[in-house]
Amino acid sequence: MGNYFLYHYYEAENGPFKNLSALPYDEARKVMEKVKQEGTVFASRRSDDYLTVRRQLEERARTLFIDKGGKPEKLYPHYMTLGRCEWLKSWYKEGRVLQIPLEEFDPETISFTYGDLFPTMRYKDGKPYREKIYLQDEIKELIEQFGWPQEWNRDGNKGPERYIEVQIWDDKVVGKFL
Repeated sequence: MGNYFLYHYYEAENGPFKNLSALPYDEARKVMEKVKQEGTVFASRRSDDYLTVRRQLEERARTLFIDKGGKPEKLYPHYMTLGRCEWLKSWYKEGRVLQIPLEEFDPETISFTYGDLFPTMRYKDGKPYREKIYLQDEIKELIEQFGWPQEWNRDGNKGPERYIEVQIWDDKVVGKFL
């Protein structure tokens, strides 16, 4: 796919690749409650059933990925974007970003959604990329057909897709940053 980069946005004080799905449910719930009480970042607006829905969607994404021949090594993914999306830095008090070349990742352990996993799997608006997981070779075709959401929907007024999300289903590359 050429010179593509994956980006990971995170809170400076927490460090990169901190994943709620890695925590036992009760611990993750406590983290979410603290974030909601502080009310200073994007995640503080998440619904009360966020963790339950997240785990269901991650399980569904993993199943769809396996059905396409993917070889996930984890039960839940780490999240990145294909291409830069500066809007995501605004989710954090002190946002930071990591940039990693796509070629560092094993294509059999990464999947893509055209937009964030949540709206991609849940919105019922008839768009052809809803409820689908893509492999690396497929996402390029989708970009050629629909463009980069980061460009055509910078302010989010054309729908929920603001970036192409990448689900990283192993720790080989991101493990260097944990």
